[in-house]
Amino acid sequence: MPYAVQPPAPESVREALAEARWTDMVAMKPDLAPAVQLQRQLIGAVLRLTAAFEAMRPPKLSLPPRYVTAKLSAGIPALVAEPIPIPSDRLAPTLAELCRILASHGGEAGIVLQETIEGGRLDVGALLTLTLRREQAALRAVATKAGIGHDLLWLVADLSVGPYAHVLRGTLFDAAPADAPLRAALDAWSPGYCPLCGSWPAFAEVFEGRRLLRCAFCAAGWEPATAGCAYCGDAMTVRALESQAQTGRAIETCDACRGYLKRVAVDAPMPFPLLPLDDLDSMDLDLAAMNAGFARPAIKAFGAR
Repeated sequence: MPYAVQPPAPESVREALAEARWTDMVAMKPDLAPAVQLQRQLIGAVLRLTAAFEAMRPPKLSLPPRYVTAKLSAGIPALVAEPIPIPSDRLAPTLAELCRILASHGGEAGIVLQETIEGGRLDVGALLTLTLRREQAALRAVATKAGIGHDLLWLVADLSVGPYAHVLRGTLFDAAPADAPLRAALDAWSPGYCPLCGSWPAFAEVFEGRRLLRCAFCAAGWEPATAGCAYCGDAMTVRALESQAQTGRAIETCDACRGYLKRVAVDAPMPFPLLPLDDLDSMDLDLAAMNAGFARPAIKAFGAR
C-alpha cells in the first residue's frame, strides 16, 4: 500500500542498529569520523527522548478523523495550521542538551546558540511550535533577530520536536483502522511532501520493488502513485552513483525544477529517529547533485487554515 505503517522498533534494537551503522560508516569512510562522533551524541539524546515519549500515554488531539481525511484529500498535510499544543516542559531539556553538545564540539556559532537558549533570550515554546508547524521562514526571522545561526537553530529545534511529531504520526495515522476512510486517504496520498507535517522527504528508500519517500522529521513513509519528481511531479532522471563499497545508490534529478532527491537501497525502512544516519552516509550524493547544479527546495509553505 502507498502509506507505510511502521510498527515501533524496540529501544534496544534502535540502539544496536545505530551503533552498527556508525561503526560501518567510519570503517568505510574514515573522513566521516568527526561527523559521526557528533551525530552519535545528538541522536543519542533524541533516542532517549523518543523512548520517554513512547513510555507515556499517547497525546489527545482535537483532530477528528473525518476532518483529517478531508485535509489529506485536498492535498493538505494533517498538522498544517493546526493549534497543536507543544509539551515544552518535556522538549526543552533535550533542546538545551543538543545546544551543549554542539557547543562542546567547538565553533563560535554553537557557543552563541547555547548561551542564547540557556540565557532565556528566546521563547522556547514559540520556537518549538514554529518547528512543529514547519514554519522555517518564521524561525529564520527569529534567528536573525537573535543574532544566531538559522541552520543550527533549525537543527536543534528539529531534533528536539521530532520525537513528538513521531508520536503524533502514530496517533493520527498508524492507529487508524485499515478499513477507515482516513487510511484510504493516506493510501491515495500523491504529493511528494509528507502527509503529516508537509516536509520534503530526506531521501527515497528502495526495497522489495518499492520506492518509499521518507520524512526525517516524523519518519512517515509513503509511496506516491507516480514516480515523477517529488517536488514538481515532472519527469525525473535517475543517475546511478555507486562506489565499490556501496551499491544501490542514485540521485533522482529533475530538469524542470532543478531539484534532486537521494535514493538508497535498503533491506527494510529505517526506524525513527535513525533516518539522519542514512542522510549522513549519503552525503556524497548531495555533493554530486549540487556540483551538477541541482538543489533541494525550501520547505513548502501552506496557507492558513
